[in-house]
Amino acid sequence: MAILKIARMGHPVLRRPADDVAEPTAPEIRALANDMLETMVDAPGVGLAAPQVHVPLRMVIFRVPLTEVESLAGGDAPLTVLINPVLEPQGEEMEENWEGCLSLPGLRGLVPRYSHLRYHGLGLDGEAIDRTVDGFHARVVQHECDHLDGILYPQRMRDLTGLIFESEMRHVIAETRAREQAQAEAEEQ
Repeated sequence: MAILKIARMGHPVLRRPADDVAEPTAPEIRALANDMLETMVDAPGVGLAAPQVHVPLRMVIFRVPLTEVESLAGGDAPLTVLINPVLEPQGEEMEENWEGCLSLPGLRGLVPRYSHLRYHGLGLDGEAIDRTVDGFHARVVQHECDHLDGILYPQRMRDLTGLIFESEMRHVIAETRAREQAQAEAEEQ
């Protein structure tokens, strides 16, 4: 296993659609998945797409922390390697929330994503994966799969004033709390 170099925003591999994985069960695909896992853990991150490690293939890896699981049957969100994924939003409901990306170090953005999602594809052994999820799990899958289409999260943002440095998040949190408190006080009157 090896820690791979992560491509940063602007690199051509992140700007183009990735190619389908022709042989999902090939030993080199398993080796890539192992290297991606080691890279994701080292970074640290919750997900990683093959184009982010300079490999233009339709493959993502993610692990949704148990504290963030909202809807996967059985309450488990295992480490998942998803090959040649297909996403199907379940309804039109969207949620805005903060995202970061290993390819945009030090930045966070307020990104709208579908709240409910079905995804399917293949695992490393060629087995079919088919899940319906929501919340953070749905967000992670959409974010990682965007990389497979040459899309980075700022391209999904409605307003670029919501793109900030992580070191400035404390100001955004304070502003949000003050706004929520003012709204609560106004509703009480």
